Amino acid sequence: DTKVTEGGLNVTLTIRLLMHGKEVGSIIGKKGETVKKMREESGARINISEGSCPERIVTITGPTDAIFKAFSMIALKFEEDINTSMTNSTVTSKPPVTLRLVVPASQCGSLIGKGGSKIKEIRESTGAQVQVAGDMLPNSTERAVTISGTPDAIIQCVKQICVVMLESPPKGATIPYRPKPASAPIIFAGGQAFTIQGQYAIPHPDLTKLHQLAMQHPPFTPLGQTTPGFPGLDATTPTSSHELTIPNDLIGCIIGRQGSKINEIRQMSGAQIKIANATEGSAERQVTITGSPANISLAQYLINAR
Repeated sequence: DTKVTEGGLNVTLTIRLLMHGKEVGSIIGKKGETVKKMREESGARINISEGSCPERIVTITGPTDAIFKAFSMIALKFEEDINTSMTNSTVTSKPPVTLRLVVPASQCGSLIGKGGSKIKEIRESTGAQVQVAGDMLPNSTERAVTISGTPDAIIQCVKQICVVMLESPPKGATIPYRPKPASAPIIFAGGQAFTIQGQYAIPHPDLTKLHQLAMQHPPFTPLGQTTPGFPGLDATTPTSSHELTIPNDLIGCIIGRQGSKINEIRQMSGAQIKIANATEGSAERQVTITGSPANISLAQYLINAR
Protein backbone atom coordinates (compact mmCIF):
# COMPACT_ATOMS: atom_id res chain seq x y z
CA ASP A 1 0.00 0.00 0.00
CA THR A 2 2.71 2.46 0.96
CA LYS A 3 4.46 1.72 -2.32
CA VAL A 4 1.33 2.69 -4.25
CA THR A 5 0.95 6.07 -2.53
CA GLU A 6 4.61 6.95 -1.98
CA GLY A 7 5.80 5.83 -5.38
CA GLY A 8 3.83 8.67 -6.91
CA LEU A 9 1.35 6.15 -8.25
CA ASN A 10 -1.52 7.90 -6.53
CA VAL A 11 -2.87 9.27 -9.78
CA THR A 12 -6.35 9.17 -11.22
CA LEU A 13 -7.17 5.79 -12.66
CA THR A 14 -10.19 4.41 -14.50
CA ILE A 15 -11.32 0.82 -14.13
CA ARG A 16 -14.15 -0.68 -16.12
CA LEU A 17 -16.33 -3.54 -14.90
CA LEU A 18 -18.69 -5.69 -16.92
CA MET A 19 -21.89 -6.57 -15.04
CA HIS A 20 -25.14 -8.37 -15.69
CA GLY A 21 -28.40 -6.46 -15.27
CA LYS A 22 -29.12 -8.08 -11.91
CA GLU A 23 -25.71 -7.10 -10.51
CA VAL A 24 -26.17 -3.54 -11.77
CA GLY A 25 -29.58 -3.39 -10.05
CA SER A 26 -27.94 -4.44 -6.81
CA ILE A 27 -25.26 -1.72 -7.12
CA ILE A 28 -27.83 0.99 -7.95
CA GLY A 29 -30.16 -0.02 -5.12
CA LYS A 30 -33.68 1.26 -4.45
CA LYS A 31 -34.07 4.72 -6.01
CA GLY A 32 -30.30 4.82 -6.58
CA GLU A 33 -29.52 4.90 -2.87
CA THR A 34 -26.77 2.26 -2.88
CA VAL A 35 -24.72 3.79 -5.69
CA LYS A 36 -25.17 7.26 -4.17
CA LYS A 37 -23.75 6.00 -0.87
CA MET A 38 -20.85 4.30 -2.68
CA ARG A 39 -20.01 7.52 -4.53
CA GLU A 40 -20.14 9.61 -1.36
CA GLU A 41 -18.17 7.25 0.87
CA SER A 42 -15.49 6.26 -1.63
CA GLY A 43 -15.03 9.62 -3.33
CA ALA A 44 -14.78 7.78 -6.66
CA ARG A 45 -16.87 8.61 -9.71
CA ILE A 46 -19.08 5.63 -10.54
CA ASN A 47 -20.81 5.67 -13.93
CA ILE A 48 -23.16 3.00 -15.26
CA SER A 49 -23.65 2.65 -19.02
CA GLU A 50 -27.11 3.27 -20.38
CA GLY A 51 -29.09 0.80 -22.36
CA SER A 52 -31.47 -2.07 -22.21
CA CYS A 53 -28.59 -4.50 -22.63
CA PRO A 54 -28.19 -7.79 -20.79
CA GLU A 55 -24.73 -6.48 -19.84
CA ARG A 56 -23.70 -3.01 -18.66
CA ILE A 57 -20.36 -1.31 -18.12
CA VAL A 58 -19.64 0.22 -14.72
CA THR A 59 -16.79 2.76 -14.84
CA ILE A 60 -14.99 3.69 -11.64
CA THR A 61 -12.64 6.70 -11.75
CA GLY A 62 -10.60 8.38 -9.06
CA PRO A 63 -7.35 8.29 -7.11
CA THR A 64 -6.26 4.73 -6.33
CA ASP A 65 -7.46 4.83 -2.70
CA ALA A 66 -10.96 5.97 -3.80
CA ILE A 67 -11.04 3.16 -6.34
CA PHE A 68 -10.09 0.55 -3.73
CA LYS A 69 -12.78 1.88 -1.41
CA ALA A 70 -15.40 1.70 -4.18
CA PHE A 71 -14.27 -1.83 -5.06
CA SER A 72 -14.48 -2.98 -1.46
CA MET A 73 -18.03 -1.60 -1.21
CA ILE A 74 -19.05 -3.39 -4.42
CA ALA A 75 -17.41 -6.66 -3.32
CA LEU A 76 -19.12 -6.48 0.09
CA LYS A 77 -22.47 -5.74 -1.55
CA PHE A 78 -22.11 -8.82 -3.78
CA GLU A 79 -21.09 -10.87 -0.72
CA GLU A 80 -24.25 -9.70 1.01
CA ASP A 81 -26.33 -10.68 -2.08
CA ILE A 82 -24.77 -14.17 -2.00
CA ASN A 83 -25.56 -14.54 1.72
CA THR A 84 -29.16 -13.42 1.11
CA SER A 85 -29.61 -15.84 -1.77
CA MET A 86 -28.21 -18.68 0.36
CA THR A 87 -30.57 -18.25 3.29
CA ASN A 88 -33.41 -19.98 1.43
CA SER A 89 -31.32 -22.40 -0.61
CA THR A 90 -30.02 -25.87 0.10
CA VAL A 91 -26.54 -25.14 -1.27
CA THR A 92 -23.94 -25.75 1.41
CA SER A 93 -20.78 -24.43 -0.25
CA LYS A 94 -20.72 -20.68 -0.56
CA PRO A 95 -19.94 -19.35 -4.05
CA PRO A 96 -17.14 -16.74 -4.25
CA VAL A 97 -17.73 -13.09 -5.13
CA THR A 98 -16.93 -12.62 -8.83
CA LEU A 99 -16.11 -9.39 -10.66
CA ARG A 100 -15.28 -8.98 -14.33
CA LEU A 101 -12.87 -6.21 -15.26
CA VAL A 102 -12.53 -4.98 -18.83
CA VAL A 103 -8.86 -4.36 -19.63
CA PRO A 104 -7.25 -3.12 -22.90
CA ALA A 105 -5.68 -6.17 -24.59
CA SER A 106 -2.38 -4.28 -24.86
CA GLN A 107 -2.08 -4.36 -21.05
CA CYS A 108 -3.00 -8.02 -20.65
CA GLY A 109 0.52 -9.20 -21.50
CA SER A 110 1.96 -7.30 -18.52
CA LEU A 111 -0.81 -8.63 -16.33
CA ILE A 112 -0.07 -12.23 -17.32
CA GLY A 113 3.72 -11.76 -17.21
CA LYS A 114 6.42 -13.88 -18.84
CA GLY A 115 5.19 -17.45 -18.94
CA GLY A 116 2.29 -16.49 -16.67
CA SER A 117 4.62 -15.43 -13.84
CA LYS A 118 2.81 -12.20 -12.91
CA ILE A 119 -0.70 -13.63 -12.81
CA LYS A 120 0.60 -16.57 -10.78
CA GLU A 121 2.20 -14.16 -8.28
CA ILE A 122 -1.08 -12.20 -7.99
CA ARG A 123 -3.07 -15.42 -7.42
CA GLU A 124 -0.66 -16.68 -4.79
CA SER A 125 -0.24 -13.44 -2.86
CA THR A 126 -3.94 -12.50 -2.79
CA GLY A 127 -5.69 -15.88 -2.74
CA ALA A 128 -8.06 -14.68 -5.48
CA GLN A 129 -8.71 -16.58 -8.70
CA VAL A 130 -7.73 -14.49 -11.73
CA GLN A 131 -8.56 -15.45 -15.32
CA VAL A 132 -7.69 -13.43 -18.44
CA ALA A 133 -9.99 -14.24 -21.38
CA GLY A 134 -8.21 -15.61 -24.45
CA ASP A 135 -10.36 -13.68 -26.91
CA MET A 136 -11.13 -10.01 -27.12
CA LEU A 137 -14.67 -8.88 -26.33
CA PRO A 138 -16.78 -8.40 -29.50
CA ASN A 139 -15.91 -5.35 -31.66
CA SER A 140 -13.31 -4.08 -29.20
CA THR A 141 -9.63 -4.37 -28.31
CA GLU A 142 -10.42 -5.21 -24.69
CA ARG A 143 -10.41 -8.47 -22.78
CA ALA A 144 -12.38 -9.60 -19.78
CA VAL A 145 -10.39 -10.33 -16.62
CA THR A 146 -12.45 -12.36 -14.14
CA ILE A 147 -11.55 -12.15 -10.46
CA SER A 148 -13.21 -14.29 -7.82
CA GLY A 149 -12.67 -14.95 -4.14
CA THR A 150 -13.51 -13.42 -0.78
CA PRO A 151 -14.13 -9.63 -0.75
CA ASP A 152 -10.74 -9.17 0.92
CA ALA A 153 -8.90 -11.28 -1.67
CA ILE A 154 -10.64 -9.36 -4.46
CA ILE A 155 -9.60 -5.97 -3.04
CA GLN A 156 -5.95 -7.08 -2.68
CA CYS A 157 -6.09 -8.45 -6.20
CA VAL A 158 -7.52 -5.21 -7.66
CA LYS A 159 -4.70 -3.28 -5.91
CA GLN A 160 -2.09 -5.40 -7.66
CA ILE A 161 -3.84 -5.14 -11.02
CA CYS A 162 -3.94 -1.33 -10.63
CA VAL A 163 -0.20 -1.25 -10.02
CA VAL A 164 0.42 -3.28 -13.19
CA MET A 165 -1.91 -1.05 -15.23
CA LEU A 166 -0.18 2.10 -13.95
CA GLU A 167 3.29 0.71 -14.63
CA SER A 168 2.48 -0.38 -18.18
CA PRO A 169 -0.08 1.95 -19.78
CA PRO A 170 -2.04 0.76 -22.85
CA LYS A 171 -0.20 0.86 -26.19
CA GLY A 172 -1.92 2.38 -29.21
CA ALA A 173 -5.59 3.23 -29.39
CA THR A 174 -8.09 1.15 -27.43
CA ILE A 175 -11.48 0.34 -28.93
CA PRO A 176 -13.67 0.09 -25.81
CA TYR A 177 -16.14 -2.75 -25.49
CA ARG A 178 -19.76 -1.62 -25.74
CA PRO A 179 -22.36 -4.23 -24.80
CA LYS A 180 -24.92 -4.79 -27.55
CA PRO A 181 -28.67 -4.72 -26.87
CA ALA A 182 -30.29 -8.15 -27.07
CA SER A 183 -30.85 -8.50 -30.80
CA ALA A 184 -34.40 -8.50 -32.13
CA PRO A 185 -35.44 -11.20 -34.62
CA ILE A 186 -36.02 -10.11 -38.22
CA ILE A 187 -38.93 -11.10 -40.44
CA PHE A 188 -39.09 -10.62 -44.21
CA ALA A 189 -42.55 -10.30 -45.70
CA GLY A 190 -43.87 -8.81 -48.92
CA GLY A 191 -40.43 -7.49 -49.90
CA GLN A 192 -40.10 -5.63 -46.62
CA ALA A 193 -38.02 -6.30 -43.54
CA PHE A 194 -39.46 -6.00 -40.03
CA THR A 195 -37.83 -6.26 -36.63
CA ILE A 196 -39.84 -7.56 -33.71
CA GLN A 197 -40.13 -5.20 -30.77
CA GLY A 198 -42.34 -6.44 -27.98
CA GLN A 199 -45.45 -7.73 -29.73
CA TYR A 200 -45.12 -5.58 -32.85
CA ALA A 201 -43.26 -5.90 -36.13
CA ILE A 202 -41.58 -2.58 -36.93
CA PRO A 203 -40.56 -1.93 -40.57
CA HIS A 204 -36.78 -1.73 -40.89
CA PRO A 205 -35.78 0.50 -43.85
CA ASP A 206 -32.05 -0.46 -43.92
CA LEU A 207 -32.79 -4.16 -44.06
CA THR A 208 -35.62 -3.63 -46.55
CA LYS A 209 -33.13 -1.93 -48.85
CA LEU A 210 -30.75 -4.89 -48.49
CA HIS A 211 -33.59 -7.32 -49.01
CA GLN A 212 -34.52 -5.62 -52.28
CA LEU A 213 -30.89 -5.50 -53.38
CA ALA A 214 -30.52 -9.16 -52.57
CA MET A 215 -33.50 -9.96 -54.78
CA GLN A 216 -31.93 -8.19 -57.76
CA HIS A 217 -29.07 -9.89 -59.56
CA PRO A 218 -25.57 -8.83 -60.77
CA PRO A 219 -23.51 -6.74 -61.04
CA PHE A 220 -22.49 -7.44 -57.47
CA THR A 221 -20.44 -5.17 -55.29
CA PRO A 222 -19.78 -6.17 -51.73
CA LEU A 223 -22.58 -4.32 -49.95
CA GLY A 224 -20.33 -4.23 -46.94
CA GLN A 225 -18.33 -1.47 -48.60
CA THR A 226 -20.88 0.49 -50.57
CA THR A 227 -24.13 0.74 -48.69
CA PRO A 228 -24.12 3.72 -46.39
CA GLY A 229 -26.70 3.55 -43.66
CA PHE A 230 -26.18 -0.13 -42.91
CA PRO A 231 -25.15 -0.15 -39.24
CA GLY A 232 -21.60 -1.01 -38.34
CA LEU A 233 -20.17 -0.74 -41.85
CA ASP A 234 -16.67 0.45 -41.43
CA ALA A 235 -13.53 -0.93 -42.98
CA THR A 236 -11.79 -0.73 -39.62
CA THR A 237 -14.35 -2.83 -37.75
CA PRO A 238 -12.57 -5.83 -36.22
CA THR A 239 -13.41 -9.12 -37.87
CA SER A 240 -15.02 -11.96 -36.01
CA SER A 241 -16.45 -15.28 -37.10
CA HIS A 242 -19.75 -16.99 -36.74
CA GLU A 243 -20.65 -20.66 -37.19
CA LEU A 244 -23.84 -22.10 -38.64
CA THR A 245 -24.94 -25.68 -39.20
CA ILE A 246 -26.92 -26.36 -42.34
CA PRO A 247 -28.75 -29.63 -43.10
CA ASN A 248 -27.08 -31.68 -45.88
CA ASP A 249 -30.20 -31.63 -48.05
CA LEU A 250 -30.18 -27.82 -48.13
CA ILE A 251 -26.47 -27.26 -48.70
CA GLY A 252 -26.82 -27.71 -52.47
CA CYS A 253 -29.12 -24.73 -52.90
CA ILE A 254 -26.67 -22.56 -50.96
CA ILE A 255 -23.61 -23.66 -52.95
CA GLY A 256 -25.41 -23.53 -56.33
CA ARG A 257 -24.12 -24.92 -59.65
CA GLN A 258 -20.32 -25.16 -59.45
CA GLY A 259 -20.41 -22.87 -56.45
CA SER A 260 -22.16 -20.01 -58.25
CA LYS A 261 -24.58 -19.18 -55.40
CA ILE A 262 -22.04 -19.29 -52.59
CA ASN A 263 -19.67 -17.07 -54.61
CA GLU A 264 -22.52 -14.63 -55.16
CA ILE A 265 -23.20 -14.54 -51.39
CA ARG A 266 -19.46 -14.04 -50.72
CA GLN A 267 -19.32 -11.15 -53.16
CA MET A 268 -22.46 -9.45 -51.94
CA SER A 269 -21.73 -9.74 -48.24
CA GLY A 270 -17.99 -9.14 -48.42
CA ALA A 271 -17.61 -11.98 -45.87
CA GLN A 272 -15.46 -15.09 -46.14
CA ILE A 273 -17.57 -18.26 -46.06
CA LYS A 274 -16.12 -21.73 -45.55
CA ILE A 275 -18.24 -24.86 -45.83
CA ALA A 276 -16.78 -27.89 -44.09
CA ASN A 277 -16.70 -31.25 -45.86
CA ALA A 278 -19.49 -33.66 -45.04
CA THR A 279 -18.62 -35.89 -42.10
CA GLU A 280 -19.70 -39.49 -42.17
CA GLY A 281 -22.96 -40.18 -40.36
CA SER A 282 -23.75 -36.48 -39.83
CA ALA A 283 -26.86 -34.92 -41.37
CA GLU A 284 -25.40 -31.41 -41.12
CA ARG A 285 -22.54 -29.34 -42.49
CA GLN A 286 -20.60 -26.70 -40.58
CA VAL A 287 -20.42 -23.25 -42.22
CA THR A 288 -18.01 -20.61 -40.91
CA ILE A 289 -18.57 -16.94 -41.82
CA THR A 290 -15.76 -14.46 -41.15
CA GLY A 291 -15.80 -10.67 -41.55
CA SER A 292 -17.04 -7.53 -39.88
CA PRO A 293 -20.29 -7.85 -37.89
CA ALA A 294 -22.19 -6.22 -40.77
CA ASN A 295 -20.66 -8.57 -43.37
CA ILE A 296 -21.52 -11.56 -41.19
CA SER A 297 -25.14 -10.54 -40.61
CA LEU A 298 -25.60 -9.86 -44.32
CA ALA A 299 -24.08 -13.23 -45.27
CA GLN A 300 -26.34 -14.97 -42.72
CA TYR A 301 -29.35 -13.18 -44.12
CA LEU A 302 -28.47 -14.12 -47.73
CA ILE A 303 -27.95 -17.76 -46.72
CA ASN A 304 -31.30 -17.83 -44.92
CA ALA A 305 -32.98 -16.13 -47.88
CA ARG A 306 -31.66 -18.92 -50.18
